[in-house]
Amino acid sequence: MSRSHSNPPTALSLFSGAGGIDIGMRNAGFSVLACIERDPFCCETLRANIIRESLDTRVIEDDIRTIEPSTLMAELHLESGDLDLLFGGPPCQAFSQIGKRLSLQDERGMLLFEMPRFAKIFRPRIILIEQVKGLLNAHDHDGIAGGVFKMIIRDLEDLGYTVKWQVILAANYGIPQLRQRVFIVATRDHIAFNFPEQTHTAAHTVTPFFALPKHRTVGEVIADLSSPASKGTYVSDDSHVDITPAGDRYRIHGVPEGQHLAAQQHLPVEQRCNLTKKDTTKFRRMSRIEPSITLRCGEVFFHPTEDRYLTVREYMRIHTYPDTYILKGAIRGRSGQVKYLDQYRQIANSVPPHLAEQLGHAIIECLQNECTVGT
Repeated sequence: MSRSHSNPPTALSLFSGAGGIDIGMRNAGFSVLACIERDPFCCETLRANIIRESLDTRVIEDDIRTIEPSTLMAELHLESGDLDLLFGGPPCQAFSQIGKRLSLQDERGMLLFEMPRFAKIFRPRIILIEQVKGLLNAHDHDGIAGGVFKMIIRDLEDLGYTVKWQVILAANYGIPQLRQRVFIVATRDHIAFNFPEQTHTAAHTVTPFFALPKHRTVGEVIADLSSPASKGTYVSDDSHVDITPAGDRYRIHGVPEGQHLAAQQHLPVEQRCNLTKKDTTKFRRMSRIEPSITLRCGEVFFHPTEDRYLTVREYMRIHTYPDTYILKGAIRGRSGQVKYLDQYRQIANSVPPHLAEQLGHAIIECLQNECTVGT
């Protein structure tokens, strides 16, 4: 098979969220034709950045289950087999180790299988799926541990794809965060894909014989940011605003850098309240000399040295979003609730763009090899 080198490879984004994978794939060289996302705040984010960058990407704000792939394929002026890459990170709550882990009993768990439903019609050359590690042992309808993972692999193989998967620690690829996720890559037509080699390593493993740089740290990526605006004076769109309520400033005061409130037994009981030894992520202060723990939707972590939350912009730095990227929607407090995905959760839910870019380069490399072999 020979393919033209004149146009950039094409991609379709499912479950786009705030656009973390989209950023990485565009940086790697893909033209993202459309993104599908139902959350209105995320769609505002996607549209704002598409307009800012003068991109042609179409944003489809809808429940993916109501979209007919063949209709969308026609609207994008594609035929089956034309698309180079189908990618997405379906909702993870059904498989997350910190949730109820209802797996396929949670309707969100079934959204994973929208990936093969679209692949069956579009027949992309490559499919990329991101999920939490909990997918690997999630129970299927028969209660078999790991059954859901086997189901998705089988569905892709039944469509004629060769499947590879890997658990990736984001910190090993230059992201200052100890975030582990499963990445599944499925290729057709005997396209040979290899996951990218890690670029960084933990500080304690650095030796003269293993010359990778150390993991990047929280302090390294947020040190040059100016002091955040206060909530009352914030007028920018850079999401660098301090929204910490007085009660949370009091409760985090005295918690050492890199530690959490529940472990500070010397602090007053009214400051610790009803926290237990299991509450290691609640009222957690980051360390400047280490990568962040995984950014989470249910918590907002605290600044290493100041008695305040990390701002959304600081979260974006930790997640490797570019400073030019704009988030839309509400900025909530640690325990606040909004109907749709606030800016903290938009970041925590997404794939770090720099990691997506490295995967994108690896995918383009194997597509180019396909061109060379088929010419």
